[in-house]
Amino acid sequence: MNRKELQSRTKKFHVDIIKLCDDFPRNAAGFETAKQLIRSAGSVGANYRASVRAKSNADFIYKIEIALEEADESHYWLEVIKEAEIKTGFEIDRLINEANELTAIFAATDKTAKANKRK
Repeated sequence: MNRKELQSRTKKFHVDIIKLCDDFPRNAAGFETAKQLIRSAGSVGANYRASVRAKSNADFIYKIEIALEEADESHYWLEVIKEAEIKTGFEIDRLINEANELTAIFAATDKTAKANKRK
């Protein structure tokens, strides 16, 4: 997957999360989990996009690590939403899978960047 494809994928993840949260219950749990999930999902794409324009290898690694943390946090919130039955069904399962895949991609990118830095 190239840079443009991953930028598009992370943006789509954020948009899909916004759409998922649109019909959450209008109560404290719905508002708070939606807010947390939308923020973490948005941060995945924003930090990946920023990593592309990193000023140094260290800056790139820092931004990729933030994207990694936020993808993992998104995964956490999606699992909570499913287990609390705020939202169930195919779409929540698909987004859990996508968050897991993005976490794996950024973990591998971080590992490769750190290995390349040591060379």
